Amino acid sequence: MRILFVTATRLGDAVLSTGLLDHLLKTYPTARFTVACGPVAAGLFQRMPRLERLILVEKRKLDLHWWDVWRACAGTRWDLAVDLRGSALTFLIPARRRAVMRGGRRAGHRLTHLAAALKLAPPPLPVAWTDAADRARVADLLPREGSLIGLGPTANWDGKIWPGARFVALFEALAARLPGATAVIFGGPGEGERAAAAPVLAGLPGAIDLVGRLSLPQAAAALARCALFIGNDSGLMHLAASTGTPTLGLFGPTNASEYAPAGAITAAVLAEGPPGHAPMEALPVSSALLAAEQLLVRAGGA
Repeated sequence: MRILFVTATRLGDAVLSTGLLDHLLKTYPTARFTVACGPVAAGLFQRMPRLERLILVEKRKLDLHWWDVWRACAGTRWDLAVDLRGSALTFLIPARRRAVMRGGRRAGHRLTHLAAALKLAPPPLPVAWTDAADRARVADLLPREGSLIGLGPTANWDGKIWPGARFVALFEALAARLPGATAVIFGGPGEGERAAAAPVLAGLPGAIDLVGRLSLPQAAAALARCALFIGNDSGLMHLAASTGTPTLGLFGPTNASEYAPAGAITAAVLAEGPPGHAPMEALPVSSALLAAEQLLVRAGGA
């Protein structure tokens, strides 16, 4: 059996779709999978069981990237074609069954929108796939003793970034309650990510700097080692939640009702003001601290 799974180009949406893949892996234990996704998200699927092929959807003008994907898929007869992009692709290739997510904005969490394509309720939670090499790499970078507090001070646009000084103050307040805690700073590759993380790294000289140093599977393995992760609304926040680590998302000008972290133990804290339209500067440290402490209690860590 062969299954085609077309998912997002953005990291966060791609992470949220991994729960559907996990469901299909369990439902069809002998199926082989082809995943089409954006280059930024490709690492999420490198360790996925029974992955036969990974197709990179690199955006081109006039939507010509769909022509590239069609050419890569048209020669195979698919038993199931799942399209979470709402494109016409799956209707133009041979497939016994199709599941297409309808487009457009609507109320509710993105996870429920994705799950509706397969008529799943409740929606399956995202997962993260790693291997022994990823975990060994992380073991060389992280201490074995003490609590690790992951911080995600970056995002794909400046409006979603909480001031770095507040990340520093939040960690120091948590460390007073968790003796021996170590901050672990996460971020993706590139100068923008490094610049966003710089104030936090400068304010926490004892922190472990993992910004731009890890592949996505390695980042997942490192996040899984953390007692708690706190980060801006970003793909990294969703990746943290997918590992099962207690995850707190910080929200201001984006909608937590649609993109709050989805995982076993998660929460979102909102800036003061109109939901989805408030500036990140309107999120006080005290609110984030209270939410983080409550997560630790739920996780049995405080």
